[in-house]
Amino acid sequence: MSVELSPIIAGVMNWGVWDKNLNTNEFTHLINLFIENGITTFDHADIYGGYTTEASFGKALTESKIDRKKIQLITKCGIQYTSENRPNNSIKHYEYSKDYIIWSAENSLKNLQTDYLDVFLLHRPSPLMQADEIAEAVSKLKADGKILSFGVSNFTPFQTELLRQKTEISFNQVQFSATHYEAMLDGSFDYMQVHNIKPMAWNPLGTVFRENTDQTFRLRQLLAKLVEKYHIGSDIILLAWIMQHPAGISPVAGTVNSGRIQQLMKAKSLVLDKQDWFAIWTESMGNRVP
Repeated sequence: MSVELSPIIAGVMNWGVWDKNLNTNEFTHLINLFIENGITTFDHADIYGGYTTEASFGKALTESKIDRKKIQLITKCGIQYTSENRPNNSIKHYEYSKDYIIWSAENSLKNLQTDYLDVFLLHRPSPLMQADEIAEAVSKLKADGKILSFGVSNFTPFQTELLRQKTEISFNQVQFSATHYEAMLDGSFDYMQVHNIKPMAWNPLGTVFRENTDQTFRLRQLLAKLVEKYHIGSDIILLAWIMQHPAGISPVAGTVNSGRIQQLMKAKSLVLDKQDWFAIWTESMGNRVP
């Protein structure tokens, strides 16, 4: 089943105990704020908040009385963290057995207090994953109406193809930004376009505002000029740079800042001059394009 996501996706990873530690009212306020600003898709993973953030979101969603059909919920499974909520995990690893995938999806449904997931992703590839077993789990979850669409996260084209031979892959969420642009060069986005796989980009601002390196210094100097030219924030310019790629990438925005949330969708309508687009890539590389 084809699932339509909002052009920009709200990333929920930092809403809970891993960072902002928001209460239920604050969760509800953020959910409504994103929806009011045209962002209706929310990106989760079972591990966020040490396996607690899904439940915090689910409680807020239920109390908010928001129409479930007006939003889209993404979650991921597979990473096994050492956590008090997973006492049997003595080391970080991956688990993709049929029974576990089904259990994890059902557990996410319970935590999010919903009857179905719009998109269910495998969080990271495992060397031990069995494509047939994964396909059986996906088929069961779809047949039972518990997931509408299936995909992967952080998978290479060959890893994706391994699964695609057994089951439909509709999404792949990968790292992509002006500072981490490998996915547009290593065949990842080309492969996704060939096979009609929708890309999502996590950490879409990269390290531009978080690290002081030669790369980020060059980018910030350029962005200062582009802000004056386009009369819009540098973060919106970086999102527009991603969204201008023909693969149709949806950035996963992790901000909880009200002012920034209200600006995010401006990236959808901002079309950078082609030379400005290449200038961002050039400054990131530190040399001319090949």
